Amino acid sequence: MEISIMGRACRYEQEGQGRDVLLLHGWGGGVDSWIPIFNHLKGECRVTAIDFPGHGGSGLPDERGWSVDEYAAFTAEFMEKTGIVGCDIIAHSFGGRVAVKLASERPQLVGRLLLTGAAGLIPRRGAKYYVKTYAFKALKRATYLLPGGAALREKLSGRFGSADYRALPPSMRATFVKVVNQDLAPCLPRIAAETLLVWGRNDSATPLWMGQEMERQIKGSALIVLEDAGHFAYLDKCDRFIRIMDAFLFPKEG
Repeated sequence: MEISIMGRACRYEQEGQGRDVLLLHGWGGGVDSWIPIFNHLKGECRVTAIDFPGHGGSGLPDERGWSVDEYAAFTAEFMEKTGIVGCDIIAHSFGGRVAVKLASERPQLVGRLLLTGAAGLIPRRGAKYYVKTYAFKALKRATYLLPGGAALREKLSGRFGSADYRALPPSMRATFVKVVNQDLAPCLPRIAAETLLVWGRNDSATPLWMGQEMERQIKGSALIVLEDAGHFAYLDKCDRFIRIMDAFLFPKEG
């Protein structure tokens, strides 16, 4: 399925009947990231999964780049246009950034919140990282004064940029920089939605301390740690994740 949101195409899938659950994927993912979860949920509710702009079959952000703010506005408009306002949200990694922003600033859009390996906190970094970052920025500024500056900047990006950054088309690099440098910690205490955090013990992309900090900052939240699971804990331990998800979203009375 496709719908126009904020002037660009948004690819999404929707199946099932009943209450609404929205799936928000991680960076580099898409609708297909959720296949086992989507297929399970469509028998329990009406489940919707979207491709964020710059991912899957959706259009690109503006060339100047989007922050989490624009992605949250995009998702809010999608929810309103498709009639799923007040839905429960399950979000992974980058999708967690968007869900945190929505839940803190537009609580009427969000029912319950299940975050797994959610990003949004600034990583703890050593001196080596900052030396490398400052060197890259200084060299990049210098290229604007030199002939062939665009080609030089591309070479610098290849040398200094992360693997995720280097894999991106130029149109998405500005977005990546804005997203990863946006600290969403101030949003956490403002979340009123009932929130469950599910983390992989061995998550190296969003380490467990991030889940623990979110549990501390989000009032009334709870954290479940899955052993022998990494950043994609919902796939690494899919059966276990589905049992936890069902108990959270569809509690049996009595």
